Amino acid sequence: MAIQKLYAGSKLREQRLRVSLTQKDFAARLGVSLPYLNQMENNNRPVSTSVVLALASEFGMDVTELSSGDSDRLASDMQEVLADPLFAGLVPPVADVRLTASNAPGLARAFISLHQSYRQAHERLASLDEALGREDSRATPSPWEEVRDFFHYCDNYIDAVDRTAEHFAERAATPAHIRSVALEALAAAGLTVAFTDMDALRLLEPERAILHISARAKPETQTFQLLLQVALTRQDALIEATLDLARFHSTAARDIAKIGLANYFAGAALLPYRAFQAHAQTCRHDLEVMAQHFGASIEQIAHRLSTLQRPGAKGLPFFFVRVDQAGTITKRHSATRLQFARFGGACPLWNVHRAFETPGQFLRQLAETPDGVRYISIARDISKSAGRFGAPTRRFAIALGCEVRHAPQLVYADGLDLSRDSAFEPIGISCRICARKTCHQRAVPPLERNLIVDPDRRDILPYRVD
Repeated sequence: MAIQKLYAGSKLREQRLRVSLTQKDFAARLGVSLPYLNQMENNNRPVSTSVVLALASEFGMDVTELSSGDSDRLASDMQEVLADPLFAGLVPPVADVRLTASNAPGLARAFISLHQSYRQAHERLASLDEALGREDSRATPSPWEEVRDFFHYCDNYIDAVDRTAEHFAERAATPAHIRSVALEALAAAGLTVAFTDMDALRLLEPERAILHISARAKPETQTFQLLLQVALTRQDALIEATLDLARFHSTAARDIAKIGLANYFAGAALLPYRAFQAHAQTCRHDLEVMAQHFGASIEQIAHRLSTLQRPGAKGLPFFFVRVDQAGTITKRHSATRLQFARFGGACPLWNVHRAFETPGQFLRQLAETPDGVRYISIARDISKSAGRFGAPTRRFAIALGCEVRHAPQLVYADGLDLSRDSAFEPIGISCRICARKTCHQRAVPPLERNLIVDPDRRDILPYRVD
């Protein structure tokens, strides 16, 4: 397998500006010539091993940041935007898209934001929204999309919140004691906790200083909700400061993000970073073993694994996704080169969709994306009962995976033949940006391809891709 060259021009520029050095002085500190540094910053040449070592020794830089996947994430998002029929006949080559994402990430984000505004305005008009003619009709991303993108481009890791939650969790002698610590913290804040037979998971009565937690919920869900209230009650200043830095466009987005940060605190306290990472390595990322050890759900464990992006102490680069029965993605994050579609569902060839057919079981899949990168993925259904007869059951499935080169660190890779090419199933991201010509599950034609329609021939698809 060929070694992938490292192009990280924008990261080099960010580091140089961070330490306030000119190109000449920065080049001298790295031990390279000024023209060579200029070429690296413009992605005309890859970053050499000697430069990587110099960045670590001279500036203490976490060199894993050089390949953090930001450009891959941006390139994937740009390709999905370009799949809009609006750009028919105007789509640039994939190489140009990747070059833009790598060399001009600010421009790439502006392009994505511009398309979001266009799409919002178009949808409002199409649905005869009353926004037309109102003073506040200027199209902006929906609050949900804005918050989703906030976490997406933070790599789903918020350092200040994560470390504060980890510090809070140190009060617990064992993972089983975190529930008692949460109850003590809430009592110290003047709240009485009552476990009540109700449909809502959590209900605060501020005037009576009573916090109701659903007695029907599973123990791990109850603990999570207690920790979430700890975040809202005891860490409000930290959360508000984080929200100030995010600069959301609307009050609704800020309110949604506040709940998201409180959820983040709860997850990080329930599964504190260093202890969680160490146990994950020890049991080779066995989700069931970890869930039992920390008193958490399978979904909480899988989601937390995808957030281990602390500089200098990163975990395995995982992707994590949750889908509903319609295939719509309701949660997504990827620290790998695989990036999910921003809109719509996931590739139907992915094992996450089959998880609904085998409740309670882990499904394993070896998969290969059109760019030739190979992954190992595990999927499982996580249906959520309301805790009483007749109440609707919420049905979801999750998938967690990483590049196959990390397979030895996963218990789920045991017994799989990783050397056999035919063992890897072809999957994609979105039909419009997937270059596969013979996919039997293709919903729409791919971009940048001519179609051949033959009235005398009918294959699996009603057309052939040239």
